[in-house]
Amino acid sequence: MRFIWLFLPILLFSEVKEMESFITEYEYGEMLYNNPRGISCAQCHGPFGEGKKIVHYKENGETLTIMGADIRNKSLNEMLKSIGIYHEVMPRYYLTDDEVKSIYEFLKEKNKK
Repeated sequence: MRFIWLFLPILLFSEVKEMESFITEYEYGEMLYNNPRGISCAQCHGPFGEGKKIVHYKENGETLTIMGADIRNKSLNEMLKSIGIYHEVMPRYYLTDDEVKSIYEFLKEKNKK
């Protein structure tokens, strides 16, 4: 009988923890992809991660285009490495590994459809 009282709080806490997750990883990844810290990944990478034109500009009489990269086929490891480093075009984001993983899983699932 003592063992029941010992393990009861653990069992109850684990059930509460499961109920706390009221959104799926897909939904969380979607939220992050569309608005992480106020700037949307989708604005430059497109709704499916396919990449898109960010801006056209003229330099020395030539029209140039800055494109958001196609990230649909990036591995999780590539995304984890890329998010926190400097790029010429993309700002640095301070996302946790779990947040990047959620974005990765969201894009992987979304591109199955």
